[in-house]
Amino acid sequence: MENYILFSWLIIFFAAFVGLYYTHHIWAPPMIQLFPLRIYNRLPESFTEDIEAGLTSDSFNLAQNIDDNDTRSGLDAASKREILKLMKSKKMNFDQARTQFITNKMAKNGIGPDGRPLDPRAVFFS
Repeated sequence: MENYILFSWLIIFFAAFVGLYYTHHIWAPPMIQLFPLRIYNRLPESFTEDIEAGLTSDSFNLAQNIDDNDTRSGLDAASKREILKLMKSKKMNFDQARTQFITNKMAKNGIGPDGRPLDPRAVFFS
């Protein structure tokens, strides 16, 4: 009798596994959005690694830092993480991601995209 119960559970488990495997294109994307994968990505730790990671452009050139033998450890880690996330998720280049990051940061601090405070009590003199 116990073998029948064990065998039944194995059949149910196998059927559920096969069903989930063949329908993963339906249920996997919402699950990834609910529980994003926290895969460790090592951030660049020097200006050279920042350049290799694509965190440079004509308007934000890090080559001068390398030429001057700058001893700092590269760009700010928290900002790097957010900019790399924007570049990867929204398929942006570095300048676009950096602009979006600054715009988002300004909006969180109550500053409009034009640089003016969003506080209705703010007084401006021309």
